[in-house]
Amino acid sequence: MRVLVTGSKGFIGQNMCKALRSNNIDFDAFDILDGYTRPKNLNITDYNWVIHLGAISSTTETDIKKIMDLNVSWSIELFEECKKYNTNLQWASSASVYGKRNISSGLFKESDICKPENYYAMSKYLIEKYIEKSNYNTTVQGFRYFNVYGDYEDHKGSQASPVHQFTKQAKETGIIKIFENSDKCLRDFVPVHLVVDTHIKMLRIKQSGVYNIGTGTTKSFLQIAEEVAKKYNAIIQEIPFPESLKTQYQYYTCSDNTKINNTLPIL
Repeated sequence: MRVLVTGSKGFIGQNMCKALRSNNIDFDAFDILDGYTRPKNLNITDYNWVIHLGAISSTTETDIKKIMDLNVSWSIELFEECKKYNTNLQWASSASVYGKRNISSGLFKESDICKPENYYAMSKYLIEKYIEKSNYNTTVQGFRYFNVYGDYEDHKGSQASPVHQFTKQAKETGIIKIFENSDKCLRDFVPVHLVVDTHIKMLRIKQSGVYNIGTGTTKSFLQIAEEVAKKYNAIIQEIPFPESLKTQYQYYTCSDNTKINNTLPIL
């Protein structure tokens, strides 16, 4: 098996390359940070699988042209290249496509109606719908990540996970800053190793579709802050919630893992 990883210098991309290496899977790494652009630089026929992780991952990005070019157009071109040369494709979607929901709505199922609230989420949903409406003979798997955290997040800045940001604050200042009412903000925090392990196991499953990757459990931002504060002997300080985030913020996420568990009984 030979695999191509796009977005190899990103947070999940670096973890993916490390995991592929550990599993003795032959792979090549591709990233636009190396000066390459678009699928025309890639020889898709050399690979059994493409794991497409490359994208603008910021949920606050407002440059629509940039998002359409790098997240949507490039992904569609790559999908069409894979389809043309019978190369299988995995690609990264996001639980942000579900939009805002509350705890009374229950778990998030892949069959639920999606209501993306920001340009990033919209770009991911556009690709899902494009692939859904297409005809193809290869295996195409999309993965809706919930709130991923782990190694190699440093470059993400304000877009890094709360786990990473709280840990950084605790180490550097001894003060963890959380938004007001963080006890009411519940998310499905999934370790990055679970994400990459799922990708790798699914390389051997010839079943197309869109799948959640989460833990199926939730923790509040306050709980995360308290765990980090205890570990690093830090204090917690509450700050006002930014007005710019209120209209698009997901206060609750929790993955329904029925579909992925039925596909991979042992994760």
